[in-house]
Amino acid sequence: MIGYLDCSTGISGDKFLGALLSAGFTTEALRKALAPIGLADTFEAREVRSAGIAATGVFVEQAEDARWRHWSEIREMLEDAKLSYPVRVGALHAFTLLAEAEAGVHGVPVEKVHFHEVGAADTLVDIVGVAAGIAALGIEHIIASPVAVGSGTIVCSHGTLPVPAPATAALLEGVTIVPGDVPGELTTPTGAALLRAFVSSYGSMPAMTLSACGTGAGTRELGIPNVARLMIGEPTTPTVLEPGAEAVVVLESNVDHLSAEHLAYAAERLLAAGALDVWQTPIVMKKGRAAVTLSVLATPRDASALSARMIAETGTLGVRIDPTTRFVAVREVVEVDTSLGRIHAKVWQLGQRRGVRPEFEDVARIARAAERPVAEVAGQLSAEVREALGIPE
Repeated sequence: MIGYLDCSTGISGDKFLGALLSAGFTTEALRKALAPIGLADTFEAREVRSAGIAATGVFVEQAEDARWRHWSEIREMLEDAKLSYPVRVGALHAFTLLAEAEAGVHGVPVEKVHFHEVGAADTLVDIVGVAAGIAALGIEHIIASPVAVGSGTIVCSHGTLPVPAPATAALLEGVTIVPGDVPGELTTPTGAALLRAFVSSYGSMPAMTLSACGTGAGTRELGIPNVARLMIGEPTTPTVLEPGAEAVVVLESNVDHLSAEHLAYAAERLLAAGALDVWQTPIVMKKGRAAVTLSVLATPRDASALSARMIAETGTLGVRIDPTTRFVAVREVVEVDTSLGRIHAKVWQLGQRRGVRPEFEDVARIARAAERPVAEVAGQLSAEVREALGIPE
């Protein structure tokens, strides 16, 4: 299941959460997700009108004295709460991005970040709720439109600042942004952090079979619909001549305390657990210490489970999660009779180009038996497979 998030009038936490609720995430499920952090009864979700458009608005009771103000307190609370694994990982990821952006803006260590209103109940409801909604609706990855950030200035506790706010701008580095059709702040830091945490790529709407569409409302009156729309569906299966881009994530951790044998075993276990690929890159860490970056390529659906596997197998203290896109050639494995025996070969197609690659285990087996160079055997088998399948060189 994929989702397309229309951010043409910006994005905020309540708009994202409202869109998920409108698309089928129930208020009962949201209350259950928020219960472990004591916020199950702090919100109301109801249908509203935004410039004549029906949408779901989320309204949170703001406590007089919000309990969680600093990043260290919020992190500890989320880590200790009995949240489901995908919700905890997603919420921590979004809050970590937000904390790092705020730390960079204010020039302080991330542990010293004071979130002001960000630590209050509304932001916790938004971030934990969005993580829970994505998991509940089975959305494996999300594509977003270019993000409208607004224009002009805003007044906050630090004075008058240009739009986008500094933290929002930091979070949206590398993202296509547009000013939007109205002045003011259209995308908030919380909304930007949620995009960074849960959106795999940005661009036009992908082909899909639509199964649900939800519209979430913001609170400001803009004169135009202040909404975010989320469309959910199954991606259209590409034909053999239409290999497509697919969203993936790269999980990484720097490791300096494991032997080569231990790392090899960890890679083996990660592949067995569903990793698309695993590799190691030599690096030099602080104090000149030799180490490796252990990298895992995974589907967004498997990211949480494989992150946990990385931590369990290596003892690392953290895993970076970076969404990216890969372009994949259509391929299949076939069996072909050759003059050297029956072998398996991988046949691939990218656009109008086709090619073959004999499976190396079969090539090596034949080369050993014939006591011939493996490169020579591979060349002969490739030529025979191409001829047998009618694939030009």
